[in-house]
Amino acid sequence: MAGRFTPPTNPTRTTVRGGELPQPHALEGDGPADLDLGLTLGPLRRGPADPTFRTTPDGSVWRASRTPDGPGTLRIRIREGRPAAEAWGPGATWLMDRLPALLGAEDDPAAFVPRHKLLLATHRRRPGLRLTRTGLVLESLIPSVLEQKVTTTEAYGSWRVLVRKYGEPAPGPAPEGMYAMPDARTWTRIPSWEWHRANVDGKRSATIVRAAQVAARLEEAAHMDPPAARKRLELVPGIGPWTSAETIQRSNGAADEVTTGDLHLPGIVGWALAGDRTTDDEAMLDLLAPYAGQRHRAARLILLSGRVPPRRAPRMTPNDIRAL
Repeated sequence: MAGRFTPPTNPTRTTVRGGELPQPHALEGDGPADLDLGLTLGPLRRGPADPTFRTTPDGSVWRASRTPDGPGTLRIRIREGRPAAEAWGPGATWLMDRLPALLGAEDDPAAFVPRHKLLLATHRRRPGLRLTRTGLVLESLIPSVLEQKVTTTEAYGSWRVLVRKYGEPAPGPAPEGMYAMPDARTWTRIPSWEWHRANVDGKRSATIVRAAQVAARLEEAAHMDPPAARKRLELVPGIGPWTSAETIQRSNGAADEVTTGDLHLPGIVGWALAGDRTTDDEAMLDLLAPYAGQRHRAARLILLSGRVPPRRAPRMTPNDIRAL
């Protein structure tokens, strides 16, 4: 487990963008020696140029988040085999309080029992994988909505444009170009032409606005059981099983919530476990049934195994609505 985090004494202050802000203490924990920050936090990154996520040459992972207390920047690294972190901004204390969960302290990888040779081998090769739990719904929901029915390249580009234009510069000594995403009210006030400029069609932008209008109710889902949390999200028109699963996997650390309705995942799972690239959602769930309680972890390990079916169909064609 990514375990105990103990703050040292003697607080200090630091001058950061926007003036002098309290700098919370650095925290160090007794986390697992094999914790892999890249594998654990990688699902939170929306493309290589995500303005809310950065890795630096010293091995640090930087995240800029919109917390209930405001924007915050978190830096995490492995130092002498243990996770160490610092945070800045109004949301710093909130981020530090939830750091263990972010690093997988509430995850139980020992509950996973491999029943296929491929998963056994991948599980052994990736001992540092933990399922993260952010405790934040909107920060995973909005980019997931942007990824509906488009290529990841398109969605990542839209996320980047909107966060840079409407978000806030990350507090503290964050790498240049990092931003915390906009707050819920700002998402509801983005003009239609700016959505268009960001290559977001009316259906996806309307879904994001509807979600932002009930943001407080959706954020409550982070403290609910995953099935109930998904039902809460799916009450919003435009949010279906694919989007709710992609969100709750991250916000709730949901080890059993499988993404259905995906263009590629059923075929990848079918190919890896049964040699069948024509697998649909129903057949995929049948194949994952032996991993009940850990089906999302099983799917992640399959993706990490690199065993994917040879491509036959053409790739999904990007659609730039800005040219219309």
